[in-house]
Amino acid sequence: MNSSAASPKLPDWFQYPAEIIKIRVLGLLNLQPWVVLDDERIASRFDGLRERYSSRELIPFARREDNDDVACWEKGKEPKVVVIHDFASPGYENVAEFDDFWAWFRSAIEEMIAFE
Repeated sequence: MNSSAASPKLPDWFQYPAEIIKIRVLGLLNLQPWVVLDDERIASRFDGLRERYSSRELIPFARREDNDDVACWEKGKEPKVVVIHDFASPGYENVAEFDDFWAWFRSAIEEMIAFE
């Protein structure tokens, strides 16, 4: 989301939605237990997800601190957000799906309120 050399090289089909840019500009990054990923972690997770789930095209943007869940966009499902349990066996990784980023964000806020 910035032009530094550390920015992830993402597929041509993907453009960051305005919603994620807005929450990053506002500094709304720590929604414990969810954390919005910085560019370096996006790149690392993107590469790992591509390796572990080669049949899917996933763009990660947030992760849970207390488990291996990762919120992503998936090619062909935009603007939906999919949450996968990273490192699960392929075919068993799906956790949740949201209609769009704001639906995921509302859920993340509710989880933050309930998180202890």
